[in-house]
Amino acid sequence: MTNKQQKLKKEKSWFQRTDNRSVVLGTFIAVFIASTPYLFYLYESVPDQKVWDTFLFTYDSTHYGSVLTVAWTLTGKIIPLLLILIWFFTCRHWWYHVLIIPISMFIFQIFTVINDDISYVDSNQMLYLIPLIAIVVPSIYLIRAKMFDKLNTANKSLQELEDEFMIKPTSLWGKIKQYF
Repeated sequence: MTNKQQKLKKEKSWFQRTDNRSVVLGTFIAVFIASTPYLFYLYESVPDQKVWDTFLFTYDSTHYGSVLTVAWTLTGKIIPLLLILIWFFTCRHWWYHVLIIPISMFIFQIFTVINDDISYVDSNQMLYLIPLIAIVVPSIYLIRAKMFDKLNTANKSLQELEDEFMIKPTSLWGKIKQYF
């Protein structure tokens, strides 16, 4: 095997490898994505009453009036959040940082639903997201401009430029750590 082939083999990301760990992780992700319609309907197992008393906890739905409504609202926020998180951590395109905006929006909505004192669930999120959008969108635009500038002045393909700008952590934990 030549040095170039060894280098290419080392540069494969965690979701492109074919070792047992990545196959198991890929299978888990695929099964999870395929089961999300069923996971969404888990809210139907919650009783339609104001107070839900279990052996683990007691939940009193003061704002919504029904625990079923709270569960339905939360599953409508949590399932898309989990799907976007999977997309974010497995995306290999240069623009994947833009996914931070809908991720933060869904997280904000979940906190809003949990806080029973707020009367309008899906209002005023944009005010809280504007600082994040003001940072992410220009950053993505600058990366895009730099890529197309290099594309016009060099003989590289768009895929080669995306690979050049891509941050390649060695593991899923490494990819998570690069943001915190």
